[in-house]
Amino acid sequence: MTATFSSLDEFRAALRSAKGPDAAALAGAAERNGQLTKPAGSLGRLEELAIWYAGWRGQAKPVLAHPQVVIFAGNHGVVARGVSAFPAEVTEQMVLNFQHGGAAINQLSRVAGATMDVHALDLDRPTQDFCEGPAMSEAELLSALKTGWNAVSPEADLLVTGEMGIGNTTPAAAIALALFGGTATDWSGRGTGLDDAGVFRKAEVVAEGVALHQPETGLETLRCLGGREIAAMAGAIARARVLGIPVLLDGFICCAAAACLTAEVPGALDHAVAGHASAEGAHPRLLEKLGKEPLLTLGLRLGEGSGAALAIPILQGAVACLSGMATFAEAGVTDG
Repeated sequence: MTATFSSLDEFRAALRSAKGPDAAALAGAAERNGQLTKPAGSLGRLEELAIWYAGWRGQAKPVLAHPQVVIFAGNHGVVARGVSAFPAEVTEQMVLNFQHGGAAINQLSRVAGATMDVHALDLDRPTQDFCEGPAMSEAELLSALKTGWNAVSPEADLLVTGEMGIGNTTPAAAIALALFGGTATDWSGRGTGLDDAGVFRKAEVVAEGVALHQPETGLETLRCLGGREIAAMAGAIARARVLGIPVLLDGFICCAAAACLTAEVPGALDHAVAGHASAEGAHPRLLEKLGKEPLLTLGLRLGEGSGAALAIPILQGAVACLSGMATFAEAGVTDG
């Protein structure tokens, strides 16, 4: 189904009207979990994850069989200010690598049994340098949100969104600063390998951009300081919310996109769990602001959706235990 919204107000309305988890499924899953052949609580957080998943899927005994990974790519005008260790041309080169199956996310998606799609958004037309003006016009933001929205398969039962965009930790840092305050230094890290001088320059750019725009809403923050691939991730995460598809959040850039949604509509990320905490220094801080505890902490800093894809089997395991294990009554085991 293609996007049914034609304005940012309609996008907000769709997000606000999205239903929450199914109360009956939550109750049924919790009751079943209490009857499984194991000591109470012995599967730790897997039990909580499985019940959460059941609620969003509306099934007390859910099955997780069709995960989807979607990668969005975009280029950023702010890269001209020397905020990245790599040139913008690498974005398009990596898109080709994704399409040919040669990237890390291709391997991780395959191992998890996930379909993988790639969407490049106007790579030959970078966003505007946000130190000179808004990164995107309202029409450009709306187009990117629609790309993300339309990329989500209604047949999916789990979504991971990833990104590729040289320099995009800079817009992510600017978004985090605008939404959560602090200093530019708090949110500016090494990205793909900046030296100390590069990190200092990046923080200056982030501070300058936020001071110029001072956006007051989540979507305005996304428009002024974000990028097309970041907006597309936000659109996809919002679409998953509307469809009741649980989401595994990836790294710093993905979580910055997601933060714009919850800034618009409290609870907009209730259907999302953090797949991992990355080695980008500000990511754990951002997860704390979002109230998300990561499933994995492996020192990753690749992006591409890689950390969230690695977490797919954890959620699959949680769901398999809830739905596949026998109850004490079914197994003829005495519940002491």
